[in-house]
Amino acid sequence: MSESIKVICRVRPLNDLEKANDSKFVVSFPGDGKTTISLGGKNYNFDHVVQPKATQLEVYEIVAKPIVADVLNGYNGTIFAYGQTSSGKTFTMEGILGDPVFQGVIPRIIHDIFNHIYQMDENLEFHIKVSYFEIYMDKIRDLLDVSKTNLPVHEDKDRVPYVKGATERFVSSPEEVFDVIDEGKANRHVAVTNMNEHSSRSHSVFMITVRQENLETQKKLHGKLYLVDLAGSEKVAKTGAEGTVLDEAKNINKSLSALGNVINALVEGSSHVPYRDSKLTRILQESLGGNARTTMVICCSPAAFNDAETKSTLMFGMRAKTIKNLVTVNEELTADEWRRRYEREKEKVRKLRIIITHLESELKRWRAGESISQAEWFTENQYAAAMDDAKDTTSLQAFPTTPISDSVSTTSLPSTGLSNTSQVRSSGPFLSSGVASVNDIPSTTSGVGDEQLQFLYQQLDDKDDEINKQAQTIARLRQQIEEQDEVINTLRKEREGQLKEITSLQVEYQSSKEEVKEVLQALEELAMNYDQKAQEIDAKAKELEEAQESLLKQTRLMHSKDGELSQLKDTHQNQKKKYTEMMSSLLKDLIDVGECLNDQLTKPSVGAERLDEEFTVVRLYISKMKTEAKSLQSRVRQLEEERVQHVQLMRKSDDESKDLRTRLHAFEVKVGTLTDKIDESESRKRQLQETVDNLNAEVAKLRANEQFISGSGEQNEKILAGQSAIRAKLDEEFKRQSEHYAVQVKSLRDELDEKQKKLEEYKDEANDFKFQAEKSQEEITRLREALEDKTTRLETLEKTIEKREQAKQDLRGLEETVIKELQTLHNLRRLFIQDLNCRIKKSTNRVNALAAAEKATANNINNTNGVNQGGNTMNAGGLPGQQQQLSESLLMDDDDDDEPVQVGTLAQREKIAFLENNLDKLTKVHKQLVHDNAELRCELPKMEKRLKSTLERVRSLELSLKEAKEGAMRDRKRYQVEVERIKEVVRQRNVTTRRGQSQIAKPIRAGHAPINSSHGGLIGNTTTINQPIVRPDILGSP
Repeated sequence: MSESIKVICRVRPLNDLEKANDSKFVVSFPGDGKTTISLGGKNYNFDHVVQPKATQLEVYEIVAKPIVADVLNGYNGTIFAYGQTSSGKTFTMEGILGDPVFQGVIPRIIHDIFNHIYQMDENLEFHIKVSYFEIYMDKIRDLLDVSKTNLPVHEDKDRVPYVKGATERFVSSPEEVFDVIDEGKANRHVAVTNMNEHSSRSHSVFMITVRQENLETQKKLHGKLYLVDLAGSEKVAKTGAEGTVLDEAKNINKSLSALGNVINALVEGSSHVPYRDSKLTRILQESLGGNARTTMVICCSPAAFNDAETKSTLMFGMRAKTIKNLVTVNEELTADEWRRRYEREKEKVRKLRIIITHLESELKRWRAGESISQAEWFTENQYAAAMDDAKDTTSLQAFPTTPISDSVSTTSLPSTGLSNTSQVRSSGPFLSSGVASVNDIPSTTSGVGDEQLQFLYQQLDDKDDEINKQAQTIARLRQQIEEQDEVINTLRKEREGQLKEITSLQVEYQSSKEEVKEVLQALEELAMNYDQKAQEIDAKAKELEEAQESLLKQTRLMHSKDGELSQLKDTHQNQKKKYTEMMSSLLKDLIDVGECLNDQLTKPSVGAERLDEEFTVVRLYISKMKTEAKSLQSRVRQLEEERVQHVQLMRKSDDESKDLRTRLHAFEVKVGTLTDKIDESESRKRQLQETVDNLNAEVAKLRANEQFISGSGEQNEKILAGQSAIRAKLDEEFKRQSEHYAVQVKSLRDELDEKQKKLEEYKDEANDFKFQAEKSQEEITRLREALEDKTTRLETLEKTIEKREQAKQDLRGLEETVIKELQTLHNLRRLFIQDLNCRIKKSTNRVNALAAAEKATANNINNTNGVNQGGNTMNAGGLPGQQQQLSESLLMDDDDDDEPVQVGTLAQREKIAFLENNLDKLTKVHKQLVHDNAELRCELPKMEKRLKSTLERVRSLELSLKEAKEGAMRDRKRYQVEVERIKEVVRQRNVTTRRGQSQIAKPIRAGHAPINSSHGGLIGNTTTINQPIVRPDILGSP
């Protein structure tokens, strides 16, 4: 069945770069826009035109969906995208994998193939295998096995091209196919150009092979689907390709031009189609004019910038549209099918024999000179009637049974029948097709059996083989004669050339002498340089010793400073203890002061002087604390300055060690260069020795050639005599020079051995220096860590000192408030004492007045005893009244005096109570501060121990982490080496055994759709894909 290639034109939208350059949209779509595209006023017609707004699903429905059923029914199919670079070919074929909207033809067709399989008859069983390779730099490279870089293209028994050695994977679900595609895409060549950020640098071919078997009828079909993503044609001026990208562009354009030549040859109907000009056209041979249903997607750019390329692409598509493919089903026939076909062909042969007998009879009549009328000729109608009359077996007996070969061999055409032979040949088309193959048709009526015919055919084949062998031997002998002639000519030319070579060898011998002298001079210079470098190494060793001594001094200073720091810590601890004792004593004194104040309030006349003395003691303690704090601050500053000096010394020692390391590295480099020079001199010496040996070999060859040519005449004898004299001289000279060279080489070897020993000694010294430098580096790191430890301790001490300064400031404020409160208490005590003195004086005065009044009343009573009775009663009644008045006046006076005193005592009592409350609060706060300070002092050594333990833990963890990293790196390297070794072994084993072994196929039973799928639902169907049903009794081969 003959079919034309289906051509689809897809136009992409303008990209961002074209929009930025204000490029115009130059193509148009006349009519309905589905089959015609216009560019530059010219219309181009295709099977379908896809406009820029079309979705990927619409493109798939137009391009690829009809091919799915064909591939599953045993036909071959091909879909490939053609166009310039950045025209959207890869987007059309692949798109964005995993995206249900933007995925291209390949993922959609994979889903659709499995959907069709799951909807077909349950008696069908499918085997699907895929391969993925690219054509890069005109070499086929397997994308599933990057070690296969140049695969050949061979032909099978049906002369169908295939890629030999390409990896084939059996798959049973879309997920496995996508895994294969991801693996291949990771290995594909992609580059960045001025026109495309992801430009394909190779043609990729994804091949799906589907084998189908009907389990009931045992009928087998197989179809192949080629999904080709071609690299785009490029103009170097536009893409800006350079270097490797330029070479890739050349090969891409070359293969695409070969594809264009193939299509032109097919369109023009040329007898020779140049499929072998490129690997691409060789692979697509079946797709272009062969057994495949082919769909070509030509991708075009609508921008005015790409006007010429778009026009060329459209012309290419128009030419390809006229190519015809002969599409047939790929069916693997069973024995019954072959038997049925054999019967049909046998029936055709029987009919052809009937026709042959008609023609033989007619031919005999012509050869016998008989004139046959045109009505009796065997015409096309009689031929068709004989072919249609399949059941008429009686007609076989009506015709003569003499074969045409016998009639032709026994009779000859008369002269009268020559004019009619053209008529016989033109009497029907069956003569051109049937008579030409008469000798190939066995005849059962000629008396010769099938076995005899086979035997005769076998003899003919044997004779043909013998003739071919004899022809090959004759050609081989002729070639040997020609080769012998060429050998004679070459010997003559070599003889002339060897005479020239002898003169040139003499010149080279002189030049080699000069080179040996130069080598000797170079060796002497090397020896001098060795001596100089040895002296420099000694000097540097002395410098290194001096640096080490200075480093030891610095370490001693560090140890001394550590001792001083420990002493300072001890003094600091003593000061802490003193401070605690002073604070405790101060608190006790404050408590005593409070008790004294309470006593003074009750007993105001006792302990005033003692309170002043206690205040003076407190002030003295506070002044001592200030002086000690100042001394501690000065000591801390001194320690900080010493630490800075130590850090500077450590930095100097680091710089000196770095300088020593650089010098040591320079010495190692110099030693390496000297060893390289020695190796070069040794290699030059070996080259000279090899040249001497080659000269000897050439002389031996010349001798052999002269012996071979010695029988050519007297002239040769003369030449040989002269050559023998020259040879004798050369031999003597070679012997003398070889002896001289041997002596020189021996002396040079001795010198080299001595230099090698010195070099080894220098290397040992350098290793010692390196070991010492490493030790010094370790010591420096240890000192640095100690210094960091000291700095951390100093920082902690500074923090504690700052805390103490803050506590001192708080105590100063507390002292000031306490002093003020004590001053107020002292003033109140004085006022209270004065008030008490006044009250005591007033009370004594009143007591005296009362006593005087009592005395006066007693005197009055005694004086009035002699008065009369009536007068007595009146006086008696009046005296008590007077006494009552006097006592009331005294009481009134007493009350008047007591009112301000009582008022004053209430205010003072309130003030005293307020001060006592404040004093209680201050004492509580002070006690809390003292308690917190004591707790902090108790926790300080614990925290220091914890800090030390954490630092040590951190260091140990860092060391263990470092060791673990190093171990992990070593294990990783060892693991990588082991993995590479295993991969290499497996790769070699696969290469050697893959061809002889078969892979286990994964058959897919139709009508059984899986339940789950990691890629979600299938396109166009709600069924999803799961693992296949594997039949263990069926094996597939790659």
